[in-house]
Amino acid sequence: MRAARALLRWSQQDLSDRCGVSVPTIKRLEAMEGELTGHLNTIRAIERSLVEAGVDFIPENGGGAGVRLAKPKRI
Repeated sequence: MRAARALLRWSQQDLSDRCGVSVPTIKRLEAMEGELTGHLNTIRAIERSLVEAGVDFIPENGGGAGVRLAKPKRI
């Protein structure tokens, strides 16, 4: 989550404003090691906001899970 925010140059407050999750909750989630755990609706709201802003989540592929910016869609 922290890496996705960094790609977008968003602060924790920016993410909070976009997904409706409190800054203390974002801080708590970012301090966790490994996979995020918490209320499913909270995690989905965060993920949806990041994906809508252009983040691609990369699944575990031998090199570890990660994030990248999506290629712009052609019209």
